[in-house]
Amino acid sequence: MAEIKFEITEHIAVLSESPKGWTKELNLISWNGRDPKYDIREWAPNHEKVGKGVTLSKEELENLNEVLSKLK
Repeated sequence: MAEIKFEITEHIAVLSESPKGWTKELNLISWNGRDPKYDIREWAPNHEKVGKGVTLSKEELENLNEVLSKLK
């Protein structure tokens, strides 16, 4: 399996932390040298391991923000 490369270009927020130290984060990430996208996923301490997550374009993040604002 090919290695997946990533670069966190902007750390935005930690959304939660598990008892084992993993954090659920919102970051702007470049995957495999592509343009950065917004990303929500779990990270091990020091970002040495990564869990499954969701990657969103700016437009998708704006749409999600609009939907979430209606839930308040």
